[in-house]
Amino acid sequence: MYIVYSLLLACGLVLTLPWWIFLLLRSSKYRVGLRERLGFVPERLRKVANPGSVWVHAVSVGEVLAVTNLVRELQQANPENPVFVSTTTLTGQYLARGRFGERNAFFLPLDSGISLRPYLKALRPGLLILAETEFWPNLLHLMKKRGASIAVVNAGVFKRSFPRYRRFRWFFSRVLAPVDLFMAQTEEDARRLIAIGAPSDRVHVSGNLKFDVRPTGNTTILEDLRRALPSAAPVIVCGSTSEGEEEVLLKAFQDCLQQYPAAVMVLAPRHPERFDKVAELASSLQIPLLRRSSWNGSRAISGVFLLDSVGELASVYALASVAFVGGSLFPVGGHNILEPAQHGVAIMTGPYTFNFREIIRIFVHNDALKAVTPQNLSQELLALLQNEPARKLLGSRARELFNRYSGATHKTFQALQPLLGEKRTRQP
Repeated sequence: MYIVYSLLLACGLVLTLPWWIFLLLRSSKYRVGLRERLGFVPERLRKVANPGSVWVHAVSVGEVLAVTNLVRELQQANPENPVFVSTTTLTGQYLARGRFGERNAFFLPLDSGISLRPYLKALRPGLLILAETEFWPNLLHLMKKRGASIAVVNAGVFKRSFPRYRRFRWFFSRVLAPVDLFMAQTEEDARRLIAIGAPSDRVHVSGNLKFDVRPTGNTTILEDLRRALPSAAPVIVCGSTSEGEEEVLLKAFQDCLQQYPAAVMVLAPRHPERFDKVAELASSLQIPLLRRSSWNGSRAISGVFLLDSVGELASVYALASVAFVGGSLFPVGGHNILEPAQHGVAIMTGPYTFNFREIIRIFVHNDALKAVTPQNLSQELLALLQNEPARKLLGSRARELFNRYSGATHKTFQALQPLLGEKRTRQP
C-alpha cells in the first residue's frame, strides 16, 4: 500500500510541478522553508537533537496555539529531551519559532521517504504527536518502523469530511494502525475515529486543547493600543477575516461611524498575503487607515487599524467592545472563538462555523455568541454597541464557558505518560 501511495504522490508532484514552479516564482512565501520541506535538515535542529526527542506536528496558527501548553509540559517533564514542533503554514511557523525557539521549529517535510528519512535520522524521535487529523501515511509508517510511539491529540473528524473518510476506511484503517493513542475532542469524534478505522481500544476523549489557551497578558502592543485608542469609544476587533468579509465588515463599520464617529475597527486578515489588498479596499471606501507595520506605538488611532502582523491578535481581543471572528460569513468554516472568549468579549460569527462545530454548539446552547449574516451584520453590530448590558452579559457567558471546559491539556499529558516512558529498542 505504501509503495502505491508513494508512487501516486510522486506522480502527482510531477504533474503539478509547473504550477508549483509558478507559485514559487510568483510569491516569496512559497520559497520560505522550501529546503526543509524537501528533506534538508537545518543545522540548528541537529545541534539540540538526541535519542528520545519528541516531535509535535501542528499545521497552522490554531494548532500551534492549541498545543502550546502541552509542549511546555513535555519540556518541563523531560528537559533532557528536546521537543521539536513542525508546521505546514508560514504563519504557523512564525508563531512556533516565537513560542518555542527557532532551533526547535521547522517546516514539515513532504510525505515521502526521501524527505522524511533525513529528519528521522537527525532528530531520532521517540514520540511523534500529531495535532487534530494530520494522518500522513508515510510519516506514520516510517516512525513506527523505527520503533517510535505515535499519538494523535485534539483529534476531531469534521462532519463534512466524515463520509469521505468512511468511504475509504479500507485505506485509513491501515494508515491509522501504527498510532498508539488517539485523544479525541468529543465522544462524537471518538465514534467517528473508530468508524474510519482507528482501533477502539486506543481511542479516548480528552476535551479540546483550545479551551486551555490562556490570555497572553499585557503585551507591548496591548499597552500601546490602550494609550492610542480614543477613550470611551467602541472598539470592534475583526479577526482572521477571509476573502469577501472585509468589504461587508468595512461597510458595517461605516454605518457605525455615523452614530459613533470615534469608533475604531481593528482588522486582522487571516492570510498575510492579503494585507495590501485589504488596505486598498479600506482606502477605496475612504475610511482612514493605519497599518500596524508602520505604527510606532505613539500615534493616536482613528478609523481602521490594520493588524498586518502575526501572533498579536489573541491579545488585542482584550480591547474589544465587540469581536467578530472571521472565516464564517462565507463557507470557509470559521476560526477560533476562544481567543476573544477568554477575555470576556461579546462575540459575533457568521453562519459557517463547521471547523469549530463542537465549541460553537456549546456557545450557542448557552447563548454566549451572536450569529449574523452578511445582510444583518451591520444591524446586529449596532444593536450590541447600543446595549451595554446585553453586550457585557454575552461576554461574561463566553468567559464562563471558556473556564468551565478547560483541562484537556492535563488529561492529554497524563495519557501520554506511558508513551514517554517506553524504552524503544527496535531498529529501522
